Amino acid sequence: MSIADPHPAPTPHPITALPYLALLGGMVSLTVGTSWAKQLFPVIGAEGASTLRVGLSALVLVCVWRPWRFRLSRADAGRVLMYGLVLGLMNLTFYLSLRTIPLGPAIAIEFAGPLTLALVHARRWIHFVWVACAVIGLGLLLPLRGGLFALDPVGIAFAATAGLFWALYIIFGQRLSHMHAGQSVALGMSTAAVVILPFGIVSAGPALLVPSVLLLGLGVALVSSALPYSLEMIALRHIPKRTFGVLLSAEPALGAVAGLFLLHEQLSGLQWLAIVCIVVASVGAVLTTDPKVVPTLNPGAPA
Repeated sequence: MSIADPHPAPTPHPITALPYLALLGGMVSLTVGTSWAKQLFPVIGAEGASTLRVGLSALVLVCVWRPWRFRLSRADAGRVLMYGLVLGLMNLTFYLSLRTIPLGPAIAIEFAGPLTLALVHARRWIHFVWVACAVIGLGLLLPLRGGLFALDPVGIAFAATAGLFWALYIIFGQRLSHMHAGQSVALGMSTAAVVILPFGIVSAGPALLVPSVLLLGLGVALVSSALPYSLEMIALRHIPKRTFGVLLSAEPALGAVAGLFLLHEQLSGLQWLAIVCIVVASVGAVLTTDPKVVPTLNPGAPA
């Protein structure tokens, strides 16, 4: 008969996994919705598709979260304004890149923003190993056989610009971490809609109001904006910037998988190797993050 340890090691609470599950769910939803959104390009263009995606998402989020129920200080209003501005510009420039370059490479190029943010916040040598692993995977996803500059340079520039706004989105999003997640994402998406709306009106005009277009746009809005951004706001409140940035490296891989199943795009051996590298980087980032850095979710806190 063994004697029980009077000071047993604390068992990790399973709720600490929720921010990571929320981030994964948001990335899957985002890549699937973006694949659907490309069907709108021939009808209303990239600007119109981005307008419907963000605008309808804002309407849904405002109805669901009713952000007016919560107090909003002047300082928080300014933070929301900056968050919404970069959110709108990130969506617009990324959709503009998709006009001329494929989804996988576009996401890979865009990821330069959060990947740089991850490197800036790296502290231990093992963290640089995961960042390097993610870089290798992203490089393999690019069409290097034809040369990077075989891609449309304007599309590359738009994707890189979207990457800059993506990094800023992470920074400004974490500055809203003290606010109710639903309030911040609803107000931020509404601000983004105001930013993008003029581009959509000029590009598509009355075509934005065609019932069939609106219906498809609503589906895209729900799957690629309303749901993933709500989940990401929850994740941003509990995951360090470095870990969040490296975990997002899975998004190009998820985009390639979405292309395989939704668009019937075949992946090469190098592309599958890239997915393995990126998954290893993501898992490594989680396993080597000090649990003390990630706050435990409070079940009673509004989310």
